Amino acid sequence: MPEPQSPPILYLATTNPGKLRDFAATASSQITLTPLPNLNQIPAPAEDEPTFEGNARLKAIYYSHHAPNEIVIADDSGLEVDALHGAPGVRSARYAEDHHFAPTDSAHLTPDERNNLYLIMNLTDIPLTERSARYHCVLAAARNGHILAIGHGAVEGEILAAPRGTQGFGYDPLFYLPAQQKTMAELDTTTKLTFSHRGRAFAALLNSLRPD
Repeated sequence: MPEPQSPPILYLATTNPGKLRDFAATASSQITLTPLPNLNQIPAPAEDEPTFEGNARLKAIYYSHHAPNEIVIADDSGLEVDALHGAPGVRSARYAEDHHFAPTDSAHLTPDERNNLYLIMNLTDIPLTERSARYHCVLAAARNGHILAIGHGAVEGEILAAPRGTQGFGYDPLFYLPAQQKTMAELDTTTKLTFSHRGRAFAALLNSLRPD
């Protein structure tokens, strides 16, 4: 009788606990997910592509060279606000920094808080009824420098005029889900996972990924 095969291992090019949680919630017991070994010691590539998919592909290809013959998954994700023509987009994590936004009391603010304040400022003259937005995530899987599959995921919402909630990270306190009447930062972890753009992207990736 043949011995049962071990679940395939997918290496994630991230150590972000929020991302790892979202991906793990979507994975089945038939897959083993683990951060890429020694990721913190690998110089990060320049994320200079204009789209989420471009950056995800770039990172997956780059990091796959650090794990020969293994499948490596990388993501790029962010917030797209329609009234701002898709901004902050691929620069979501560096939105305030890119524009040298530093309010007088910014010394005690986290990067996420600065980004949220800058987003609020840029939407000051936009009515709440015209603040449609989405979280968008793209995942790319690569082996030995070659892309194997791509997965997209998104969740639609609106941007509030002031933050609400203390859960989550990034723009979660401003990202409002009308059907839930709560922001992402007000949802409990279990409910939030059902709306995770990362989880949806990962499910799409697994559906199209066919390891050799």
